[in-house]
Amino acid sequence: MIMKIEALGHVVIKVSNLKKANEFYEGLLGLPVCARTKGMTFYSLGNHHDFAVAEIGEDAKPADLQSVGLAHVAFKIGEDLGKLKEAKTQLNDAGIQSTAINHNVTKSLYFSDPDGNGVELYIDASDSWKEDSSQVAHVEPLEL
Repeated sequence: MIMKIEALGHVVIKVSNLKKANEFYEGLLGLPVCARTKGMTFYSLGNHHDFAVAEIGEDAKPADLQSVGLAHVAFKIGEDLGKLKEAKTQLNDAGIQSTAINHNVTKSLYFSDPDGNGVELYIDASDSWKEDSSQVAHVEPLEL
């Protein structure tokens, strides 16, 4: 018998410094905090907690693109291209380089948090995946 998963509950990523992570996720990205414990911050995007950061210490190795693990976490910021352009400007102003990608079903910005963990901000752009699920794998550069 195969299990039936109902939904993705939450994602927790490891960070070296909780203060820096909070400045990034809470300060720059504006994620709403729902709880804090020693070494962890929990953020809510509509459920009790959807995303959290867990401090593992300053001597932690930075995230490595060539290692097994989480590739990135994606946050929806709307359905309007103007929101994505605004986000790119805010990232630029914060000195964070991002790459804009057109996935057809979404338009996205990819960048890294202070520990090198991958982050994606996206807008929904099309429901074409409902007719052709391969649309979610589309990748081409996006000019913003």
